[in-house]
Amino acid sequence: MNPVVPRHVPVLGRQAIEMLNVREGGIYVDATFGAGGYSRAILDTAGTRVVGIDRDRLAISGGFELVDQSRGRLTLVEDRFSNLAEICAAQGISSADGVVMDVGVSSMQLDHADRGFSFRLGGPLDMLMGHDGPTAADVIARASEADLASIIYIFGEERHSRAVARAIIAARKEAPIATTRALADIVARVVRSKPGEIHPATRTFQALRIFVNEELDELYLALSAAERVLKPGGRLVVVSFHSLEDRIVKNFLAERSKAGGGSRHLPEIAQAAPSFIVLTKRPVTPDEAEISANPRARSAKLRAAERTAAPAHRPAALPAWPTLADVMRGG
Repeated sequence: MNPVVPRHVPVLGRQAIEMLNVREGGIYVDATFGAGGYSRAILDTAGTRVVGIDRDRLAISGGFELVDQSRGRLTLVEDRFSNLAEICAAQGISSADGVVMDVGVSSMQLDHADRGFSFRLGGPLDMLMGHDGPTAADVIARASEADLASIIYIFGEERHSRAVARAIIAARKEAPIATTRALADIVARVVRSKPGEIHPATRTFQALRIFVNEELDELYLALSAAERVLKPGGRLVVVSFHSLEDRIVKNFLAERSKAGGGSRHLPEIAQAAPSFIVLTKRPVTPDEAEISANPRARSAKLRAAERTAAPAHRPAALPAWPTLADVMRGG
């Protein structure tokens, strides 16, 4: 007899599906397919159709069994979730009833040493969510000290970023920094931590992972894409795991739900009509039982909103932070 493999349960999965308000016959986008937890729950409602997106080829191949079980109701696409509007159009979908996103690195990626996401597991300094492009090792080898300090400060919120950058530059002159443990050891020599605190390399690894995968740019673009795809009454549900992501989601929804026209000082500047109604005045967070069962859930926050009939707003410009293209060409 084959052992029963437990189903993957996404963080805040029950709350996310409730907020999504899944309806019979509805069309949904699981923008971060991962292990398929959201897609599986959506497909439990009769007649639903799901487009699952993931840039990780292993996640897509792991979902083939669910595709077969769905009898044509699940389509998987290997791509970045920032392209969800184009992906839906390619599938003949002009509008969707819901979009759900679980932002950041997945447990599957963290738990595989050869992916290079975790300093607790020895492995190559890779960190790619997809399967092409510069790795974290490439960035460490190529970036200037100033760029490294900016990357680690902005994306890792590491206040010792300059000291870490100096240490990396000094170390790479001696030998290439190619493994997770080598980088973690370098950071630990300049960032001190007390017992019970996070590992000294945590913020630096977070920064490199976010930077290499352009995660925050992807999130900005994906939120705007969801706004264009959702039909009136459609729901957007986003689960994030650290303050940088949550701030982007919070500010996006606040801006898109703002009511009113121009100000009394500048009455000629009309404000676009609200494209969303926020459903979570405060973020939904895991209860103690979920945190006890899955400690990685501790920092999770869920925000949700419902699409109005107003036109989508003009996408805002991306923040002026270091870009992967510029850093890799030495600009």
